[in-house]
Amino acid sequence: MPQMIFVNLPVKDLDTTKAFFGKLGFSFNPQFSDDKTACLVISDTIFAMLLTEPRFKEFTKKEIADTSRTTEVLLALSAESREKVDEMADTALASGGSPANEPQDHGFMYGRSFHDPDGHTWEVIWMDPSAVEGQQG
Repeated sequence: MPQMIFVNLPVKDLDTTKAFFGKLGFSFNPQFSDDKTACLVISDTIFAMLLTEPRFKEFTKKEIADTSRTTEVLLALSAESREKVDEMADTALASGGSPANEPQDHGFMYGRSFHDPDGHTWEVIWMDPSAVEGQQG
């Protein structure tokens, strides 16, 4: 069985957060979702557990990061093309997200970033497959 990752993120308003990621084309696994948690399906092996802040607090003794002042994590997603990077970033910004950093264009690699409604930073990156192949070996 392939290794899986479940990134846990605190959210202020679960319905707002679900609507935001739904507009980006993501789905949710109802088997692992309830009124306090939504299991965002990123791929067959990558999931983000979106937990209301009170539910998230049940898993940690530390304070929840104030994403308006601090960055607790940078989440980077690959995209299949430069156009898909722009499509996801533009959709995020039109759906309640906010800009995070300036676009990065290195020719062989292109990326944009945004903050979701809860202030978590998401990066969407495309890399030219031939540039990746040239790095292996």
